[in-house]
Amino acid sequence: MVMSTSLSTLAVPIVPSRVALRDRPEVRGFTLGLLAASIWGSYLAMARAGVSAGLHATDIAAIRYGVAGLIMLPWLLRHGIVGMAGMGMTNAAVLTLLVGPLFVITGVSGYSFAPLAHGAVIQPAALTLGSIGLAFLVLGDRPTIARVVGVAIIIAGLAVIAGPGLMTGTALTPVGDLLFAAAGLMWAVFTVLNRRWGVSPVAGTAVVSVLSAAVYVPGYVLVIGADRLLAAPLPMLAAQILVQGVLSGVVAVIAFSKAVQILGAGRAAVFPALVPAVAILIGMPITGEVPNSLQLAGLGLVSTGLLVAIGLIALRKPRLP
Repeated sequence: MVMSTSLSTLAVPIVPSRVALRDRPEVRGFTLGLLAASIWGSYLAMARAGVSAGLHATDIAAIRYGVAGLIMLPWLLRHGIVGMAGMGMTNAAVLTLLVGPLFVITGVSGYSFAPLAHGAVIQPAALTLGSIGLAFLVLGDRPTIARVVGVAIIIAGLAVIAGPGLMTGTALTPVGDLLFAAAGLMWAVFTVLNRRWGVSPVAGTAVVSVLSAAVYVPGYVLVIGADRLLAAPLPMLAAQILVQGVLSGVVAVIAFSKAVQILGAGRAAVFPALVPAVAILIGMPITGEVPNSLQLAGLGLVSTGLLVAIGLIALRKPRLP
């Protein structure tokens, strides 16, 4: 009887949380975070379709930064391009260094050394764990037990989605893994600095987009050339411009930055970890790839982990009779 009572006390079931049903700012933050994850999932699926159609990662990066920079340039001109909309050139340069062209180059370079499955797990895991850790160290945002449990479930789900490919590799695989981790940590630092510096979501997006376009696009045109873009089918190019430049380069960054404002850096950090799972679902109609049963199980784990981490499913101890 003593053992039964002890085990009952230690049991922590998962039960629905009532806070999810309330109309409060967290619901808006949750919605914006999901929107950003969905768009970034579309970005990965469309990037894969673009590469299959003959585009290179450098071409896709040029579309992303070139289009986003053109969209946000008028806003930045109106709000002070010299002072970077009040952010200052130093802060603007730091944010651009973290999530501008160097971020894409670092993450994409990882695939030259390590399998796709490694990137699908390591980069989002480093981003999420890095954001939570930095939010605690820099912002004093102490992670809750629910958030830790939820993130653990999400990472387990990503590992299941990656499947046996997670265990493959060569002698150079650790180099790729380090690049994936570095890319994830770069975005984690960006997330925390956005919160720390009180950067407006629109201002942050405008500054990063315009500076990235100014630095990357001229070099791309002069060194690499736009021959592949000019030769691409018009429907494919239009789709890439919409998804990469407009949605991923502008809408998703604003939505995620706003989610960070509302939820805090630690809680919002779980959303980028959903991107590989979302990419699988969105990629079905785009690439024609259907997830297998293992991947579907991983998707279920990731979804459950998100609900636990964000507080839509609460962890509670049962009351003893």
